Amino acid sequence: MPLPDRKEVGTLYYEYGKDKNKHVLFIHGLGSSSIVWRDIPQALSEHFHTIAVDLIGFGGSDKPNTADYTIKGFSKFIVDFLRERIGIKENEKISIVGHSLGGYIAAEVSIENKNLIEKLVLIDSSGMLKEPTPLLKDYRVAAMQEDPVSRYEKVKRVFEDLYARPSRLLPVLVDLFNYTIEKPGAKHAFESAFDNSTTTQLGSERLKQIEDIPCLIIWGEKDKLIPIEYASMFTENLQRAKFEKIEDAGHSPFVEKTALVYEKLRTFLI
Repeated sequence: MPLPDRKEVGTLYYEYGKDKNKHVLFIHGLGSSSIVWRDIPQALSEHFHTIAVDLIGFGGSDKPNTADYTIKGFSKFIVDFLRERIGIKENEKISIVGHSLGGYIAAEVSIENKNLIEKLVLIDSSGMLKEPTPLLKDYRVAAMQEDPVSRYEKVKRVFEDLYARPSRLLPVLVDLFNYTIEKPGAKHAFESAFDNSTTTQLGSERLKQIEDIPCLIIWGEKDKLIPIEYASMFTENLQRAKFEKIEDAGHSPFVEKTALVYEKLRTFLI
């Protein structure tokens, strides 16, 4: 498999399969980065041109204090990124795979730019929360800790709760979060994105605007961050969407059940 085309000027992203004419964009969740997708984008490049991006404010991308870290701000960032950096033309379509906060953003992009979207995948998506869940509140508290040692321990406990089985957590992921959150502007980006995404909603009427877009909804059976009950808020409004429950998986089923989720993505997107 060829090495990815890696760009680090302003926005960090990875591209695979640039010779393919069907495009798939991966958008990560809150406090995460494109690394969370593991080798799924690269594996799918056998069939698609895949792109995994670090949202502005997260991962290796710039973290300006002046950025708009609202859902609408992220949506504009994604569309501008696709047009200006990836070169998606007006008459082209792209499929988007969004996880958690990335799912909320993906849905917003789809609602505002229906002609751009070929297919949509929402994985344990936010966007229908009226307020933060208890574990989300713990996540915010942990991330905002000033002391790195205290932050590490609190983040580790939160991350363990993201899995169906805490033993599946790789300690390096906690190290990576601790390292990234200390970068200038990172805490502001996290806090701003958290506050906006947990107190706003897509809403039923807006979701129904994209019910004709082919959609796959994937949810970890044991998600404690955004429990599986929230999946029904999407399926009720996207009645033609296909729903897949991933057993023995938490908030990031593509991490715990990589091969299974990869196959479901490949089958749906192809």
